[in-house]
Amino acid sequence: MAAGSATPAARVVNAMSVDVEDYFHVSVFDGIVPRSEWDRMESRVCRNTERLLDIFDEFSVRSTFFVLGWVAERHRDLVRRISERGHEVASHGYAHRLVYDQTPKTFREDVRRAKRVLEDATGSAIGGFRAPSYSITPRSLWAIDVLIEEGYWYDASIFPIRHDRYGIPVSGRHLYAIQRPSGTVTEVPGSTVRVGPVNLPVAGGGYFRILPYGWTHWGIARLNRLEQKPAIFYLHPWEIDPDQPRLSAGWLGKFRHYRNLSETEHRLRSLLSDFEFGTLRNLVGARPPRESDSASTFALPYLW
Repeated sequence: MAAGSATPAARVVNAMSVDVEDYFHVSVFDGIVPRSEWDRMESRVCRNTERLLDIFDEFSVRSTFFVLGWVAERHRDLVRRISERGHEVASHGYAHRLVYDQTPKTFREDVRRAKRVLEDATGSAIGGFRAPSYSITPRSLWAIDVLIEEGYWYDASIFPIRHDRYGIPVSGRHLYAIQRPSGTVTEVPGSTVRVGPVNLPVAGGGYFRILPYGWTHWGIARLNRLEQKPAIFYLHPWEIDPDQPRLSAGWLGKFRHYRNLSETEHRLRSLLSDFEFGTLRNLVGARPPRESDSASTFALPYLW
């Protein structure tokens, strides 16, 4: 669809985000590529992230880059370049462990280490966090308290859908504040469209690669025009790399990871032509929320 067709939606600035991790960090390869072997793997994260930076420059788009702390420790110059080119740097944790597979203690150590590495690399406060594989779920909501206590002021780890690995389908669908005794954090949930009683995922990752581009376009346009809400789009640097090494996995894992890799860059260019994008910090603000802020709240007391 031509860029001009999205003109009515251009008033809404959507959020572009990138989860900066290498192809062998993906959760589907846990156990196939142990963390002890990560340093021996061919790294492709720098070249793929640089490619995304060039594409964003081409379209004058600024994005939020949720950088894995493990990557930041080894590629500090990459983190600096992301920041120097005008993008927001946020945290993807350190070791790409699913939150619900950790204890509160190990999770705290992970997000604290990641925050320290990223702040050292950028010289700026890191306020945002996204969990690997959206793994803040009903059994790991305690992570919100840890994030607040560790100085994060927004979280983008809850997807209000049903999925075999993640999701809180009763979560709010749009930006909301979570107030806890330890403080307040703004939640930026993964984007969905509501069809009948069901939330359907749009705007990113495997949903962007595997489903036709028309689905993503329709979903973002619906959010922008009918609900006057921004979409939260996400992708990974490895998703624009069809030549990455092939790793062993089950058929479902292979399908989710490798399907349509050769289409992602072309689709991304169409997306950047069709809609307007900025950073998550532009939506959330550059400071922790206060109880007096006017943002809507959404409570999940029976899950907490």
